[in-house]
Amino acid sequence: MLIAQITDLHIGGRAVSELNVARLRTVVARLVEIGPDVVLATGDLTEGGDASCYRRLKDLLAPLSAPILPVMGNHDLREVFIEGLGVEPDGDGFVQYEAQSGGLRILVLDTVETGRHGGAFCDRRAAWLTTRLEARPDTPTLIALHHPPVKSGIAWMDVGVDGVWSERLAAALAARPQVVGLIAGHLHRPLVTQFAGHPLIVAPPCAPQVVLDLEDESRGTDRDRPRIVEEDPGFALHLWTGGPLTSHFGTAGEHRVLATLDARTGRIRAQ
Repeated sequence: MLIAQITDLHIGGRAVSELNVARLRTVVARLVEIGPDVVLATGDLTEGGDASCYRRLKDLLAPLSAPILPVMGNHDLREVFIEGLGVEPDGDGFVQYEAQSGGLRILVLDTVETGRHGGAFCDRRAAWLTTRLEARPDTPTLIALHHPPVKSGIAWMDVGVDGVWSERLAAALAARPQVVGLIAGHLHRPLVTQFAGHPLIVAPPCAPQVVLDLEDESRGTDRDRPRIVEEDPGFALHLWTGGPLTSHFGTAGEHRVLATLDARTGRIRAQ
């Protein structure tokens, strides 16, 4: 099965959102061509979190025929998110739920604490996750969340990424062989690492990207440091065939074709 992941859409009512709307349209058009089995939207789906943003978001995603599984981000508002996207919360009011696609089970987590940029994962949310993992220990399971619980090396984006909440999440996921991986967003850059013994894949954003800057900010500098850049809008494709998860990163837009497979001869032909 093929899982498309889009993240950090930041659809809002302000003028800057028109850029994000155009970028999302480009990504959606590319995914329509690809035809994934399911689409995971891993948080910061809106910028301001009001009801009109979610209505606009639903219109923008309407061309996609695959089921769309939304995940809470720190720019989303939980109550409006639940009502606007028709998501059924867990018993404690968090946006945590499970879905089945093919032979793969998907567990969506809520790592949001209102007013906090970094992640959160309380005892109640951890208990929900533990209960579901223990109930089906032999079912291949993908974990979807917004906040990657590891440091990226981009200092200003790493605020609040670790600590008690990530330790609690790691404890719930440790020694769970059915977990094929975790997928996240938030960082506005692609990243691949490990967490609690599992692959952790962070997808590139639909909205503009954070600059890839791994310098030690404590050393200071005598120059201005760019923070956000307008690279092509991105997405991830996760291919699951019953074993490990294989993840690819793509960008949407007009790309110059340099070579083509000749349908008649079966050979590569330079353009």
